[in-house]
Amino acid sequence: MYHAVRNLLFRLNPETSHELSLECLGAGERLGVTRLMGSVPDDPVEVMGLRFPNPVGLAAGLDKNGDYFNALGALGFGFVEIGTITPLPQPGNPKPRLFRLTGHHAIINRMGFNNKGVEHLVAQVKNRRYDGILGINIGKNAKTPVENALSDYRACLRKVYALADYVTVNVSSPNTPGLRNLQFGESLTELLAGIKREQRKLTEEQERYVPIAVKIAPDMDEAEIASVAETLLKLDIDAVIATNTTIGREGVETDPQHTEAGGLSGAPVRDKSTAVIAALAKMLNGRIPIIGVGGIDSAAAAVEKMAAGASLVQVYSGFIYQGPGLVKECAEAVAKYRREQARS
Repeated sequence: MYHAVRNLLFRLNPETSHELSLECLGAGERLGVTRLMGSVPDDPVEVMGLRFPNPVGLAAGLDKNGDYFNALGALGFGFVEIGTITPLPQPGNPKPRLFRLTGHHAIINRMGFNNKGVEHLVAQVKNRRYDGILGINIGKNAKTPVENALSDYRACLRKVYALADYVTVNVSSPNTPGLRNLQFGESLTELLAGIKREQRKLTEEQERYVPIAVKIAPDMDEAEIASVAETLLKLDIDAVIATNTTIGREGVETDPQHTEAGGLSGAPVRDKSTAVIAALAKMLNGRIPIIGVGGIDSAAAAVEKMAAGASLVQVYSGFIYQGPGLVKECAEAVAKYRREQARS
């Protein structure tokens, strides 16, 4: 049924169909329709000190403002990550800024952290009905100079800390100028050290520890991955999400839209993301959990991420192309894989 609906939605402008789909999903959740889509197996796993109902989550970007996470969570996700949110509302980049490369099951976006601001998201999260794990992804406003980025991340962290189960620091979107520079060297160390100081302060004030994850890009060589891993370990970061979208265009050169600026997600980033996960797993040696994301559009792709070293997985573009059935498919396959690993 979803593929018939998708064919209709794909006739619309990508951003229009995205918004319409979320509105319909929200209405379905309010009417109780999403409960009829079938149950996802209970496969609890503890990561970052949190108990996830199952290891399959929704990546940030689909619900930037927290308007639909209750409906999305009702589809069976073990966790839902909302955002990226910034301190102040911002329109993002000019349209068009979202492109489907349908023949490759891929998407290019240059949204630019379009969102309604952290105050709006906080108001939405206060109406939480979803009982899975909720992550909130934070970033900086486009107008904030990179050298002042910490102030934006701290402002968002303070606002969402009491409501989030974990918080993700996004330093890897290619659509905010200069943001990816924060992934490397002293820039990353100074940013994450400042965020950890704020986390310690908030933990003491609220008597509640909220884990911090860092989302990284797939476009790094082994030395750069090693440098990031060293920083994460040194600063006791709670998890790493690998990976964000790629600026590469390998595998989609035949699509006329492949020259559009922005981050590429979907099937073509699968191998690149998995390679980063495998490298991180070797370097981190179990000391920091990895959340695997990138090109998961099937059960096999989800299991591949787990086998590479991920403790949890997230879907995004695959969910758009395959529909809600992908959640159950991946959850069942990952549960089977985890049982087999436990026996071996």
